[in-house]
Amino acid sequence: MILNPESDVIETLAKSILLAARTAPKAKGVDDIITALVEKEDVEVLALAMEKLADEKGEGFAFLKRDARNLRNAGAAVLIGVKASGAAGLNCGACGFKTCAKMLDRQKVEAEFKGPNCMLKYADLGIAVGAATAKAKDFCIDNRVMYSIGAAARASGLLDADVVFGIPLSVTGKNIFFDRR
Repeated sequence: MILNPESDVIETLAKSILLAARTAPKAKGVDDIITALVEKEDVEVLALAMEKLADEKGEGFAFLKRDARNLRNAGAAVLIGVKASGAAGLNCGACGFKTCAKMLDRQKVEAEFKGPNCMLKYADLGIAVGAATAKAKDFCIDNRVMYSIGAAARASGLLDADVVFGIPLSVTGKNIFFDRR
């Protein structure tokens, strides 16, 4: 008899969660989504980067330390990001610029995220993250989308993307992402 075997499959299921992100629809059929499974040795790298960001950003960013604790307590985590290869060419103005060419010509801002980017790339990222979290719920895996993990992934150099979100995963008797202090 194997007692409590559910935690043994979380990494395998995390790959299926990333599969959902990969196959999510993309604007104009261009896939600029980047996915990664956070390995055990990278958890501490990310958690330390989150704590460092909290200290650097100061008051109002203590949640980064709380999220670092959540990450350390999670059974697994995935990263989903976008590295924009260009713009959709629609000149829609949603990025804040009159034309795609003006947005692409603009000097990119390097902070937790890198931008501006085509709004449709951000929409693609949102759809991919939504597909991933829906798949996690299909598997009854507790999860939470975290800006903080994504920001740490970029700050630590673990993922080369313009914008990243992290999704920690947990299979415990109580959702560790629900009652957070």
